[in-house]
Amino acid sequence: MRMVFRRAVCVAALLVAIAGAAPAALRPIAETDILAFNWASDPQMSPDGSRVVYVLVTVNEEKDRYETALWMVPADGSDEPRQFTSGPFDSGPRWSPDGKRIVFARTRDVAEKEERKPAQLYVIDARGGGEAVAVTSLERGASSPRWSPDGSAIAFTSTWIPDDTLKGDKKRKKSDVRVVTRAAYRTNSGGDTDFQRRDHLWVVDIPQGGLEDIAAPRQITSGPFEEDGAAWAPDGTRLYFLSTRVLEPYYQRPDADIYSVPASGGAIEVAASIDGPIEAFAVSPNGKQIAFVGFVNPTSPMSYNQPDLFVADLGAGTAPRLLTGDYDFDILDGIGADQHPPRAPASAGILWSRDGSSVLLRSAEQGRSNLVRVRVGNGKLEPFTQGDQEAVAYTASADGARVAILISSATNIGDIFVADAKKSRASQKQITRVNDALFSQLDIPAPEEFWYDAFDGKRLHGWILKPPGFDASKKYPLILHIHGGPHTAYGYAFTHEFLWMAAKGYVVVYTNPRGSSSYGREFGDGIQYAFPGPDYEDLMGGVDAVVKRGYIDEARMGVTGGSGGGILTNWIITKTNRFKAAVSLRSIADWSSFWYVCDFTLFQPYWFRGAPWETPEEFTSRSPIMFADKIETPLMLIDGDADLRTPAAAGGEQMFRALKYLKKPTVMVRFPGETHELSRSGKPGHRVERLRHILGWFDKYLMGTETTVYDVK
Repeated sequence: MRMVFRRAVCVAALLVAIAGAAPAALRPIAETDILAFNWASDPQMSPDGSRVVYVLVTVNEEKDRYETALWMVPADGSDEPRQFTSGPFDSGPRWSPDGKRIVFARTRDVAEKEERKPAQLYVIDARGGGEAVAVTSLERGASSPRWSPDGSAIAFTSTWIPDDTLKGDKKRKKSDVRVVTRAAYRTNSGGDTDFQRRDHLWVVDIPQGGLEDIAAPRQITSGPFEEDGAAWAPDGTRLYFLSTRVLEPYYQRPDADIYSVPASGGAIEVAASIDGPIEAFAVSPNGKQIAFVGFVNPTSPMSYNQPDLFVADLGAGTAPRLLTGDYDFDILDGIGADQHPPRAPASAGILWSRDGSSVLLRSAEQGRSNLVRVRVGNGKLEPFTQGDQEAVAYTASADGARVAILISSATNIGDIFVADAKKSRASQKQITRVNDALFSQLDIPAPEEFWYDAFDGKRLHGWILKPPGFDASKKYPLILHIHGGPHTAYGYAFTHEFLWMAAKGYVVVYTNPRGSSSYGREFGDGIQYAFPGPDYEDLMGGVDAVVKRGYIDEARMGVTGGSGGGILTNWIITKTNRFKAAVSLRSIADWSSFWYVCDFTLFQPYWFRGAPWETPEEFTSRSPIMFADKIETPLMLIDGDADLRTPAAAGGEQMFRALKYLKKPTVMVRFPGETHELSRSGKPGHRVERLRHILGWFDKYLMGTETTVYDVK
């Protein structure tokens, strides 16, 4: 704890020194600056609106890991933030209804070679007096705590099973042989799925006095299905949760409903349902309504389904009402970036007004994500926050009057702001500055927004990030950067990778081709059964629009992208030789292979009309590997060895082997232990190395930099 406190004091002292000193020359951002980044996350407004507790994520460079602790700051910004818990792995804080206590998840630090134990729930005095007390000790841990309305209990989820209580000889020896019976049996972030362990609801009673004698938690739900997103009824009698209660859901259209169960346990009932998946919900203050976000399955399957806001009357037996049917943007969505807080999930849900007349939630529109207010009575939607930014996470005081918002922009990783919800449009007051000490030294250019016409007349949106000290009379190398998804969007969120490329002298171009979110339902579904396809033309149109400005050296252009952007990178270099170097990240080369081995199924006709043997032409005609002989562009392939979303065997390995057979310039870079999230939450050291390899390849072919790293050894 002392080390982090010293860091905070040093930061404050540095800011004072900077304020009184002559301006120093700013330097470009570096790839290693990620090791000094701070990430604020999960801001939780106190019930009375006076304080905000949040998670601060930092990098421990020596141990090559992220560490988290809780911090506290006055909601009016009258004082500096202070560290509230010691860490190094504290997260998920939630205030008790009276504001006197905070529950959070803590994972104890262990010796270097020991396996880290699952997180347990701890309760601490919100005034900062005394040590945190563990209120769970389940062998498989506890997560997602939620206080009951009277503060007498905490609901949470756990994957505990009865075998966990057995000791020594009584514990049945478990075979390491796996019998797989489901088509989706592993996840990119979690590895092999143990279907004996499901996330179920639990409740632990919390004494109003001391915490010396905490009773054992009691399990509320059980069975083969998982329960997620628990919320209490305002009177404390029931718990609401999300669940898909189908053993093999991939055989049917997506569907998840809201259920409820007595808080003491008992029969589960359906609380709200639509013919489609519900993603998030919130119960109204009077307990009579429930607002939720999801989508109704269309008559004909779509690759992209736009989320909407609904409201249902609890217990009335009436169908939910669609509130945002006339709003053609993405309710509850965010913006793609590489600096969302690692190891600290954040809340971005539905906030009811105290009188139940409206809700606040975020929405993505044309590369921006802001809070909007929706009137429950008539569905009228009003902007609440505005600006070139992303509202990453947010919570409100008990009366709904004050909102804490984590906001990211193209030039700020993320800080906490407070807004007055009583006003029709919020003025955002910044109350943290978690990276000011570092950023005061950096030259961080803002992107230039541009629009251009596609081949069929559609208006397309993009950004140009220019190097510090940009001179329009000179010629610069260009890097086209393509987002994944494919149904996501680039926009006004902090992306270190773009900034470092610009700092190294490249003009970085990133656009949102058709298929991107935040531009309407029709635009998002514009690549169904055609990915990659017209999005390739959209991307080339963006490059053409920038080239016409006169400052791009067309002989020095590169292309890169990850996941969906990786397959597009592979595809582009089979279609054109205009790019002199390419870096394909966590990519797909052969759609048939991907169909068989990715961690989710494509059994429904969203991307393809059938299985590979049923519609073989669909798979081969859109697989870059089938056109590898046309590739002349030097290609680097970067993959994580533990990536189960786009396994290397369906992407990077295939492209690498094919190009080696053809004696084309290629190299494969593999990261041990890393998943599909390498660029966003991989080990800090690996993230730095990844950036170095990307620009090492581009520097070699676009800048003429001499290197032997990629020579055949």
